[in-house]
Amino acid sequence: MSKRKFGLALSMVLAAGTILGACGTDKAKDNEGSGATDTPKEDTFSIAMVTDTGGVDDKSFNTSAWEGIKAYGAENNLTKGDGGFDYLQSKEESEYPSNINKLVQRDFDLIFGIGFLLKDALEEVATQRPDNNFALVDEVSDLPNIASLMFKEQEGAFLAGVAAARMTKSDKIGFVGGMEIPVIDRFEAGFVAGVAAVRPDIKVDIQYTGDFAKAELGKMAANRMYSSGVDIIFHAAGGSGNGVFAEAKERKKADPDAYVWVIGVDSDQYDEGQVDADTNITLTSMLKRVDIAVKNTAELAAKGDFPGGVVTTFGLADEGIALADSHGAIPEDVLAEIEEFTKKIAAGEIEVPEFK
Repeated sequence: MSKRKFGLALSMVLAAGTILGACGTDKAKDNEGSGATDTPKEDTFSIAMVTDTGGVDDKSFNTSAWEGIKAYGAENNLTKGDGGFDYLQSKEESEYPSNINKLVQRDFDLIFGIGFLLKDALEEVATQRPDNNFALVDEVSDLPNIASLMFKEQEGAFLAGVAAARMTKSDKIGFVGGMEIPVIDRFEAGFVAGVAAVRPDIKVDIQYTGDFAKAELGKMAANRMYSSGVDIIFHAAGGSGNGVFAEAKERKKADPDAYVWVIGVDSDQYDEGQVDADTNITLTSMLKRVDIAVKNTAELAAKGDFPGGVVTTFGLADEGIALADSHGAIPEDVLAEIEEFTKKIAAGEIEVPEFK
Protein backbone atom coordinates (compact mmCIF):
# COMPACT_ATOMS: atom_id res chain seq x y z
CA MET A 1 0.00 0.00 0.00
CA SER A 2 1.44 3.37 -0.96
CA LYS A 3 2.04 6.15 1.52
CA ARG A 4 -0.16 8.39 -0.62
CA LYS A 5 -3.15 6.10 -0.28
CA PHE A 6 -2.49 5.65 3.43
CA GLY A 7 -2.26 9.39 4.01
CA LEU A 8 -5.58 9.86 2.25
CA ALA A 9 -7.16 7.23 4.44
CA LEU A 10 -5.80 8.93 7.56
CA SER A 11 -7.19 12.29 6.50
CA MET A 12 -10.59 10.76 5.90
CA VAL A 13 -10.57 9.11 9.32
CA LEU A 14 -9.75 12.39 11.02
CA ALA A 15 -12.43 14.20 9.05
CA ALA A 16 -14.95 11.60 10.12
CA GLY A 17 -14.22 12.36 13.77
CA THR A 18 -16.54 15.36 13.88
CA ILE A 19 -19.31 13.34 12.27
CA LEU A 20 -18.92 10.58 14.83
CA GLY A 21 -19.06 13.04 17.69
CA ALA A 22 -22.40 14.33 16.44
CA CYS A 23 -24.09 11.08 15.54
CA GLY A 24 -22.42 8.31 17.56
CA THR A 25 -24.60 5.38 18.50
CA ASP A 26 -25.88 4.90 22.00
CA LYS A 27 -23.25 3.12 24.10
CA ALA A 28 -25.66 0.54 25.43
CA LYS A 29 -26.75 -0.26 21.90
CA ASP A 30 -23.12 -0.48 20.78
CA ASN A 31 -22.32 -2.95 23.54
CA GLU A 32 -25.16 -5.26 22.58
CA GLY A 33 -23.60 -6.23 19.26
CA SER A 34 -26.33 -8.79 18.81
CA GLY A 35 -27.34 -7.88 15.29
CA ALA A 36 -29.65 -4.91 15.02
CA THR A 37 -32.25 -5.16 12.28
CA ASP A 38 -32.20 -1.71 10.71
CA THR A 39 -33.55 -1.56 7.18
CA PRO A 40 -30.77 -2.56 4.74
CA LYS A 41 -29.61 0.08 2.29
CA GLU A 42 -29.36 -0.74 -1.39
CA ASP A 43 -26.08 -0.53 -3.28
CA THR A 44 -23.95 -0.21 -0.15
CA PHE A 45 -20.89 -2.10 1.00
CA SER A 46 -21.49 -3.53 4.46
CA ILE A 47 -18.83 -4.43 7.02
CA ALA A 48 -18.76 -6.12 10.42
CA MET A 49 -16.27 -7.44 12.94
CA VAL A 50 -15.93 -10.17 15.54
CA THR A 51 -14.10 -9.19 18.73
CA ASP A 52 -11.80 -11.39 20.74
CA THR A 53 -12.68 -12.10 24.37
CA GLY A 54 -11.53 -8.64 25.45
CA GLY A 55 -14.81 -7.24 24.13
CA VAL A 56 -15.62 -4.15 22.12
CA ASP A 57 -15.31 -1.87 25.13
CA ASP A 58 -11.79 -2.91 26.15
CA LYS A 59 -10.66 0.76 25.70
CA SER A 60 -7.84 -0.64 23.62
CA PHE A 61 -7.49 -3.01 20.66
CA ASN A 62 -11.13 -3.94 19.95
CA THR A 63 -12.31 -0.42 20.71
CA SER A 64 -9.93 0.99 18.11
CA ALA A 65 -11.17 -1.49 15.49
CA TRP A 66 -14.79 -0.62 16.26
CA GLU A 67 -13.99 3.08 15.85
CA GLY A 68 -12.71 2.31 12.36
CA ILE A 69 -15.86 0.35 11.55
CA LYS A 70 -18.04 3.22 12.76
CA ALA A 71 -15.97 5.79 10.87
CA TYR A 72 -16.48 3.88 7.63
CA GLY A 73 -20.19 3.63 8.37
CA ALA A 74 -20.51 7.34 9.09
CA GLU A 75 -18.72 8.37 5.90
CA ASN A 76 -20.92 6.11 3.82
CA ASN A 77 -24.23 6.96 5.51
CA LEU A 78 -24.68 3.45 6.85
CA THR A 79 -26.61 2.46 9.94
CA LYS A 80 -25.75 -0.11 12.56
CA GLY A 81 -27.23 -3.45 11.62
CA ASP A 82 -27.83 -5.62 8.56
CA GLY A 83 -26.80 -3.93 5.34
CA GLY A 84 -24.63 -1.43 7.21
CA PHE A 85 -22.04 -2.05 9.92
CA ASP A 86 -22.05 -4.11 13.09
CA TYR A 87 -20.04 -6.33 15.42
CA LEU A 88 -20.44 -9.47 17.46
CA GLN A 89 -18.73 -9.80 20.80
CA SER A 90 -17.07 -13.06 21.78
CA LYS A 91 -17.19 -14.03 25.43
CA GLU A 92 -15.37 -17.32 24.88
CA GLU A 93 -12.92 -18.48 22.21
CA SER A 94 -15.37 -21.24 21.30
CA GLU A 95 -17.73 -18.54 19.99
CA TYR A 96 -15.36 -17.32 17.27
CA PRO A 97 -16.50 -19.70 14.46
CA SER A 98 -20.20 -19.28 15.20
CA ASN A 99 -19.96 -15.49 15.41
CA ILE A 100 -18.13 -15.30 12.08
CA ASN A 101 -20.71 -17.59 10.49
CA LYS A 102 -23.56 -15.49 11.86
CA LEU A 103 -22.17 -12.42 10.12
CA VAL A 104 -21.71 -14.41 6.89
CA GLN A 105 -25.33 -15.51 7.08
CA ARG A 106 -26.37 -11.89 7.58
CA ASP A 107 -24.67 -11.16 4.25
CA PHE A 108 -22.01 -8.64 5.28
CA ASP A 109 -19.64 -7.91 2.41
CA LEU A 110 -16.46 -7.83 4.52
CA ILE A 111 -15.93 -9.42 7.93
CA PHE A 112 -13.00 -8.62 10.23
CA GLY A 113 -11.54 -10.97 12.81
CA ILE A 114 -9.95 -8.76 15.48
CA GLY A 115 -6.89 -10.37 16.99
CA PHE A 116 -4.54 -13.28 16.34
CA LEU A 117 -6.77 -15.60 18.36
CA LEU A 118 -9.37 -15.53 15.57
CA LYS A 119 -7.03 -16.86 12.87
CA ASP A 120 -8.04 -20.51 13.03
CA ALA A 121 -11.76 -19.74 13.16
CA LEU A 122 -11.53 -17.19 10.36
CA GLU A 123 -9.57 -19.55 8.12
CA GLU A 124 -12.02 -22.37 8.83
CA VAL A 125 -14.98 -20.25 7.75
CA ALA A 126 -13.09 -18.61 4.86
CA THR A 127 -12.21 -22.03 3.45
CA GLN A 128 -15.87 -23.03 3.57
CA ARG A 129 -16.95 -19.68 2.11
CA PRO A 130 -14.48 -18.93 -0.72
CA ASP A 131 -16.76 -16.28 -2.23
CA ASN A 132 -16.82 -14.21 0.95
CA ASN A 133 -14.16 -11.69 1.94
CA PHE A 134 -12.52 -11.50 5.37
CA ALA A 135 -9.73 -9.55 7.07
CA LEU A 136 -7.51 -10.67 9.93
CA VAL A 137 -5.84 -8.24 12.32
CA ASP A 138 -2.50 -9.15 13.93
CA GLU A 139 -1.95 -12.43 12.12
CA VAL A 140 -1.05 -13.61 8.64
CA SER A 141 -3.14 -15.88 6.47
CA ASP A 142 -2.29 -17.23 3.02
CA LEU A 143 -5.91 -17.71 1.99
CA PRO A 144 -6.88 -15.62 -1.05
CA ASN A 145 -10.08 -14.32 0.54
CA ILE A 146 -8.41 -13.08 3.74
CA ALA A 147 -6.54 -9.76 3.95
CA SER A 148 -3.87 -9.74 6.67
CA LEU A 149 -3.35 -6.50 8.62
CA MET A 150 -0.13 -6.25 10.62
CA PHE A 151 1.67 -3.52 12.58
CA LYS A 152 5.21 -2.56 13.53
CA GLU A 153 4.35 -2.38 17.23
CA GLN A 154 8.02 -2.37 18.12
CA GLU A 155 8.45 1.09 16.60
CA GLY A 156 5.84 2.77 18.78
CA ALA A 157 6.93 0.80 21.82
CA PHE A 158 10.47 2.09 21.27
CA LEU A 159 9.19 5.67 21.57
CA ALA A 160 7.26 4.71 24.71
CA GLY A 161 10.52 3.32 26.11
CA VAL A 162 12.34 6.58 25.44
CA ALA A 163 9.56 8.50 27.20
CA ALA A 164 9.64 6.16 30.20
CA ALA A 165 13.44 6.26 30.50
CA ARG A 166 13.50 10.05 30.43
CA MET A 167 10.60 10.48 32.85
CA THR A 168 11.40 7.89 35.55
CA LYS A 169 12.60 9.18 38.92
CA SER A 170 13.27 5.81 40.54
CA ASP A 171 15.15 4.37 37.54
CA LYS A 172 12.72 1.45 37.71
CA ILE A 173 10.39 0.85 34.79
CA GLY A 174 7.87 -1.93 34.18
CA PHE A 175 6.22 -3.69 31.26
CA VAL A 176 2.99 -5.68 31.68
CA GLY A 177 2.09 -7.91 28.72
CA GLY A 178 -0.97 -10.04 28.09
CA MET A 179 0.01 -13.33 26.50
CA GLU A 180 3.54 -14.24 25.41
CA ILE A 181 2.89 -14.26 21.67
CA PRO A 182 4.72 -12.69 18.70
CA VAL A 183 2.69 -9.48 18.65
CA ILE A 184 3.34 -8.79 22.34
CA ASP A 185 6.96 -9.83 21.88
CA ARG A 186 7.24 -6.91 19.48
CA PHE A 187 5.85 -4.53 22.10
CA GLU A 188 8.28 -5.80 24.72
CA ALA A 189 11.32 -5.83 22.43
CA GLY A 190 10.67 -2.32 21.17
CA PHE A 191 10.03 -0.92 24.64
CA VAL A 192 13.19 -2.44 26.11
CA ALA A 193 15.20 -1.15 23.12
CA GLY A 194 13.79 2.35 23.58
CA VAL A 195 14.74 2.42 27.25
CA ALA A 196 18.22 1.14 26.44
CA ALA A 197 18.72 3.76 23.72
CA VAL A 198 18.78 6.57 26.28
CA ARG A 199 19.29 4.80 29.62
CA PRO A 200 21.20 1.53 29.09
CA ASP A 201 21.69 1.27 32.87
CA ILE A 202 17.97 0.64 33.48
CA LYS A 203 16.64 -2.92 33.45
CA VAL A 204 12.92 -3.20 32.67
CA ASP A 205 10.78 -5.31 35.03
CA ILE A 206 8.71 -7.56 32.73
CA GLN A 207 5.60 -9.47 33.77
CA TYR A 208 2.80 -11.21 31.85
CA THR A 209 -0.80 -11.70 32.93
CA GLY A 210 -1.41 -14.66 30.61
CA ASP A 211 -4.75 -13.15 29.59
CA PHE A 212 -6.11 -10.13 27.73
CA ALA A 213 -9.45 -9.88 29.52
CA LYS A 214 -8.79 -10.06 33.27
CA ALA A 215 -8.24 -6.64 34.82
CA GLU A 216 -7.60 -8.21 38.21
CA LEU A 217 -4.45 -9.87 36.86
CA GLY A 218 -3.17 -6.58 35.48
CA LYS A 219 -3.87 -4.93 38.83
CA MET A 220 -1.91 -7.62 40.69
CA ALA A 221 1.08 -7.25 38.36
CA ALA A 222 1.02 -3.46 38.74
CA ASN A 223 0.76 -3.74 42.51
CA ARG A 224 3.89 -5.88 42.63
CA MET A 225 5.77 -3.48 40.38
CA TYR A 226 4.80 -0.23 42.09
CA SER A 227 5.50 -1.82 45.49
CA SER A 228 9.02 -2.67 44.30
CA GLY A 229 9.73 0.94 43.35
CA VAL A 230 8.70 0.99 39.69
CA ASP A 231 7.18 4.37 38.87
CA ILE A 232 6.23 3.97 35.17
CA ILE A 233 4.49 0.94 33.64
CA PHE A 234 3.82 0.38 29.95
CA HIS A 235 1.10 -2.18 29.39
CA ALA A 236 0.27 -4.21 26.30
CA ALA A 237 -2.38 -6.36 27.88
CA GLY A 238 -5.71 -5.31 26.38
CA GLY A 239 -8.52 -5.40 28.93
CA SER A 240 -6.15 -6.78 31.56
CA GLY A 241 -4.29 -3.49 31.29
CA ASN A 242 -7.30 -1.71 32.77
CA GLY A 243 -6.16 -3.17 36.08
CA VAL A 244 -2.81 -1.40 35.73
CA PHE A 245 -4.66 1.90 35.50
CA ALA A 246 -6.86 0.96 38.47
CA GLU A 247 -3.83 0.25 40.66
CA ALA A 248 -2.05 3.47 39.68
CA LYS A 249 -5.16 5.56 40.33
CA GLU A 250 -5.71 3.97 43.73
CA ARG A 251 -2.15 4.82 44.73
CA LYS A 252 -2.49 8.39 43.49
CA LYS A 253 -5.75 8.86 45.38
CA ALA A 254 -4.20 7.50 48.57
CA ASP A 255 -1.12 9.69 48.17
CA PRO A 256 -1.44 12.73 45.86
CA ASP A 257 2.36 13.08 45.91
CA ALA A 258 2.94 9.54 44.63
CA TYR A 259 4.90 9.52 41.38
CA VAL A 260 3.17 6.76 39.42
CA TRP A 261 2.44 6.67 35.70
CA VAL A 262 0.94 4.33 33.11
CA ILE A 263 1.66 4.31 29.39
CA GLY A 264 -1.45 3.16 27.55
CA VAL A 265 -1.67 1.06 24.42
CA ASP A 266 -3.51 0.79 21.09
CA SER A 267 -5.92 3.69 21.72
CA ASP A 268 -5.37 7.01 23.51
CA GLN A 269 -6.03 5.90 27.10
CA TYR A 270 -5.84 9.34 28.67
CA ASP A 271 -9.40 9.08 30.01
CA GLU A 272 -8.53 5.79 31.71
CA GLY A 273 -5.95 7.63 33.80
CA GLN A 274 -8.25 10.35 35.14
CA VAL A 275 -8.01 10.38 38.94
CA ASP A 276 -9.94 13.61 39.56
CA ALA A 277 -10.58 16.89 37.79
CA ASP A 278 -6.96 17.96 38.18
CA THR A 279 -5.01 14.69 38.18
CA ASN A 280 -4.26 12.10 35.51
CA ILE A 281 -1.75 9.24 35.65
CA THR A 282 -1.54 8.49 31.90
CA LEU A 283 1.90 9.59 30.76
CA THR A 284 1.09 8.92 27.08
CA SER A 285 -0.25 6.06 24.97
CA MET A 286 1.24 4.08 22.11
CA LEU A 287 -1.29 4.35 19.33
CA LYS A 288 -1.79 1.32 17.14
CA ARG A 289 -4.15 2.61 14.50
CA VAL A 290 -6.30 -0.46 14.05
CA ASP A 291 -9.10 1.97 13.21
CA ILE A 292 -7.19 3.24 10.19
CA ALA A 293 -6.25 -0.26 9.05
CA VAL A 294 -9.84 -1.44 9.26
CA LYS A 295 -11.29 1.60 7.51
CA ASN A 296 -8.63 1.62 4.80
CA THR A 297 -9.22 -2.07 4.03
CA ALA A 298 -12.98 -1.53 3.86
CA GLU A 299 -12.51 1.35 1.43
CA LEU A 300 -10.28 -0.73 -0.83
CA ALA A 301 -12.72 -3.63 -0.80
CA ALA A 302 -15.67 -1.36 -1.55
CA LYS A 303 -13.81 -0.08 -4.66
CA GLY A 304 -13.15 -3.61 -5.83
CA ASP A 305 -9.53 -3.62 -4.70
CA PHE A 306 -9.85 -6.06 -1.80
CA PRO A 307 -6.27 -7.08 -0.80
CA GLY A 308 -7.03 -10.76 -0.36
CA GLY A 309 -3.96 -12.90 0.27
CA VAL A 310 -1.87 -9.77 0.85
CA VAL A 311 -0.11 -8.73 4.07
CA THR A 312 -0.32 -4.97 4.73
CA THR A 313 1.92 -3.67 7.50
CA PHE A 314 1.44 -0.31 9.23
CA GLY A 315 4.26 1.56 10.99
CA LEU A 316 5.62 4.98 11.91
CA ALA A 317 6.48 5.86 8.31
CA ASP A 318 2.85 5.74 7.22
CA GLU A 319 1.37 6.99 10.51
CA GLY A 320 -0.12 3.63 11.45
CA ILE A 321 1.84 3.83 14.70
CA ALA A 322 2.34 6.91 16.91
CA LEU A 323 2.45 8.26 20.44
CA ALA A 324 -0.60 10.07 21.78
CA ASP A 325 -0.66 13.60 23.17
CA SER A 326 0.89 13.60 26.65
CA HIS A 327 -1.37 16.49 27.74
CA GLY A 328 1.59 18.31 29.22
CA ALA A 329 2.93 15.38 31.24
CA ILE A 330 6.08 15.11 29.12
CA PRO A 331 8.28 18.26 28.86
CA GLU A 332 9.19 19.81 25.53
CA ASP A 333 12.82 18.71 25.54
CA VAL A 334 11.83 15.06 25.94
CA LEU A 335 9.16 15.40 23.26
CA ALA A 336 11.79 16.86 20.93
CA GLU A 337 14.05 13.86 21.57
CA ILE A 338 11.18 11.48 20.90
CA GLU A 339 10.46 13.30 17.64
CA GLU A 340 14.08 12.85 16.55
CA PHE A 341 13.87 9.12 17.18
CA THR A 342 10.55 9.05 15.30
CA LYS A 343 12.13 10.60 12.22
CA LYS A 344 15.11 8.27 12.30
CA ILE A 345 12.96 5.16 12.66
CA ALA A 346 10.56 6.28 9.90
CA ALA A 347 13.53 6.98 7.62
CA GLY A 348 15.06 3.56 8.29
CA GLU A 349 18.09 4.99 10.07
CA ILE A 350 17.15 3.02 13.20
CA GLU A 351 15.83 -0.52 12.90
CA VAL A 352 13.91 -1.48 16.01
CA PRO A 353 14.17 -5.16 17.01
CA GLU A 354 11.02 -7.26 16.74
CA PHE A 355 12.12 -9.97 19.13
CA LYS A 356 13.44 -9.94 22.66
